[in-house]
Parts: sequence; C-alpha cells; structure tokens
Amino acid sequence: MHLRLISWFFIILNFMEYIGSQNASRGRRQRRMHPNVSQGCQGGCATCSDYNGCLSCKPKLFFVLERIGMKQIGVCLSSCPSGYYGTRYPDINKCTKCKADCDTCFNKNFCTKCKSGFYLHLGKCLDNCPEGLEANNHTMECVSIVHCEASEWSPWSPCTKKGKTCGFKRGTETRVREIIQHPSAKGNLCPPTSEARKCTVQRKKCPKGERGRKGRERKRKKPNKEESKDAIPDNKGLEPSRETPEQRENKQQQKKRKVQDKQQKSSLDLFGELMSPYLEASPVFQRGHSQPGARGDRE
Repeated sequence: MHLRLISWFFIILNFMEYIGSQNASRGRRQRRMHPNVSQGCQGGCATCSDYNGCLSCKPKLFFVLERIGMKQIGVCLSSCPSGYYGTRYPDINKCTKCKADCDTCFNKNFCTKCKSGFYLHLGKCLDNCPEGLEANNHTMECVSIVHCEASEWSPWSPCTKKGKTCGFKRGTETRVREIIQHPSAKGNLCPPTSEARKCTVQRKKCPKGERGRKGRERKRKKPNKEESKDAIPDNKGLEPSRETPEQRENKQQQKKRKVQDKQQKSSLDLFGELMSPYLEASPVFQRGHSQPGARGDRE
C-alpha cells in the first residue's frame, strides 16, 4: 500500500516538472519572437514593445494604432477616438478608422457625422442632397423641405374709416391670420397675413367726443344765423330814409300793377295764339279781309 502511494507521488511530481518545462520553452519562444517585449508595460497595455508601444491591451480596453511620422505606435484606450469605431473580438478589442469623408461613425458602413463639405443622409456622406431634400448648413444634414403653413382667416373687423366707426357711409374692413410654420430655404413662401376690402354701412352720427377733425373744422367755419344777420351791413342805419309811409305804399301798388299788367299781357298773347286758327277759318274774318280789294275794283 505504501509502495503504491510513493509511486503515485513520483508520477505526479514528474508530470508537474514536465508542465513547467513546457511553459518555460513557450516563454523562450515568445521572447525569441518578440525580443523587445517589456514586462513593465503601462497605460493599460497587457504586452508592449519599446519600439512599437502596446502590443495587446488589458480586458475591456480598445487597441488602436496611432501614426507618428512613418512609425505606428500601439495605444490602449477605454473608448475609440473621433474618426474611429470600435469592434470587440474574443481575443482583442480593436479601433478601426472611419471612411475618408466621415468624421465619426458607428461602423464602417454607417456614418454619424460628416467632415466639412459633406451632408449626412441615412448614414452616408454626400456632396449634394437627393431630390426632395435640402441641405441644412447648420447641422450639415439632408432634411425634408418645409413649406409655410398659415392659420384660418379671422372674422372681418367692423367697418371703419380713419379709425372711426361712425360719421361715414363707405369704409374699409380687414381680417388677419397667423403663420403657424415658417418655410425652409426651398419651401413655399408664406401668403399675405392681412386682407382688406371696401364696405358700406348705414350712416350714423358720431357721439359727442368721437367727431372727426374735419367735422370740428366744418363746424367752426359754419357761422350762426344770428352772427350772419349781424354781419349784413345795415344801410338804413347809415342813411336815414326820407320816404313817407304814403310814398312807400304807392311804390308797392305800382309794383303790383306792373306785375298784373305783365300777367294780363301774357294771358292775352296766349289766348290769341290759341284762337288764331279759328279766326282765320271763320267767314267774317275772310269777308273783312276781302272788302278793300272789292272797293278798289269798283273804282
């Protein structure tokens, strides 16, 4: 029994020596492959070289090659820098450079920000935006064209003239609307936001205090009846009349007679014009006109 245990002990010991020798030989091979590998790496490097920097990174860190002149140096970072995207593999986490026209990207086929002079559209960087889209120079993206939108018209305002709602017959009424959405650079322009038209109302007098300036000026210019009477010059006051009451009555009667004579004369003339056709046709009128001719024949 003791002999068996001793034999098993020697077998295990020999096996451990074999494993140690294999590891030592593997380390010697690695040192022969990478003679410049440094065991005191810093900055997140798992293995490194004095000439090339990091050769591998610690877990969860990304390995990226930075070019310095003609030389590339390996660096281990917690996240990929701008212009690179990260990819995780079972044995290494690697940063890969984005496309030439892309500033930041999600992977090699999807850009999230383009370099200057390019416009982003669906993960691609384009020189010009496709048809139906327009370039937004602020975000450097291709966006949809936005047209102007206006609200509905308001009701028509009361009919006014020079700010008044009374004292006139014809005036103007207006209505307005608001801009809901302003257009983009290539969008349709906004329509007018106000509209006016002529209107007619039943004329009414303005209450006291609302009368227009023209009405007040017109009232100032219009004199009172008493003032107009006083303004008429009184010639009688300057020259006292010398006519007696009897002379005034005679003048008035003479004027009346003249008027009556004119009326009678005009009525007689009218009567003569009306009766002349009948007188010319009567035999008495014809006989009276023929007698002078008969007497001349007798003589």
